[in-house]
Amino acid sequence: MGPPGLPTMGEEIVDFLKFVVRPRPGPRLRPHGLGAGLWVDFSLNAPWWRLLHWAVLLWLVNIFVFAPLALSAADASGAQHRLDVHNIPWMTALVWAPIVEELTFRYVLRRPAMLWWFVPLMTAILVQGMGATSMPLAAVAVLLALAPLWYPANHRWHAGWAASWRWRRRMRWAYPVLFHTAALAFAAVHLYNFRMTSMNLVLLPLLVLPQWVTGLVLGWTRVKRGIGASMALHAIFNGGPLLLIGLLLHFAPQLAVG
Repeated sequence: MGPPGLPTMGEEIVDFLKFVVRPRPGPRLRPHGLGAGLWVDFSLNAPWWRLLHWAVLLWLVNIFVFAPLALSAADASGAQHRLDVHNIPWMTALVWAPIVEELTFRYVLRRPAMLWWFVPLMTAILVQGMGATSMPLAAVAVLLALAPLWYPANHRWHAGWAASWRWRRRMRWAYPVLFHTAALAFAAVHLYNFRMTSMNLVLLPLLVLPQWVTGLVLGWTRVKRGIGASMALHAIFNGGPLLLIGLLLHFAPQLAVG
């Protein structure tokens, strides 16, 4: 039994499919936490096992539908994945990527007034990768995202966070473009995961089909539940395959390739 008012998994899947066809900035899924908007935004607003259900669904869809297409494109083009199974990037996959990538690609889906300054800041951090310089910058970015919590609504700090009524109307009209552009950009960034010498441009999108579909689900989760839920789902999704690789290397090291 879940919390009172929690939609069934089937209802959430239907809501997701409708949302992808016609993205809009609301309303949130029930039950939605009460309290200061930003604090709630960084909460899960869902049982952990519901997020796990979504991760399992993504794993299955990617394994049986989209991953074969991506592998075929990689074989046809000679692209090789950069992941070294003997040096699994646990911290990057479970902490850095869920926080930085969610803030970069999906935080503004609920706060589009921050689009003009927050996305460039996060993009610069993302490009640098996890390091001595970028980690403090990422911490500063999180504090900036939370800054309105410490200032009254009429304070000048809110100018870069809040949106006027006219801006909101325009953004609602352009919202599908914003949502799907974020999902496509998220997928495109993952092309860096491959080593490519000569690549047919037509095949490039096929390499990141799993990331594109995952980006759609993470975007829906961010809008419907909050940035905290999308970060958690991102971490769970990344952690499952890496955990499987780690277990295989431990119990069946002969299966390791390379």
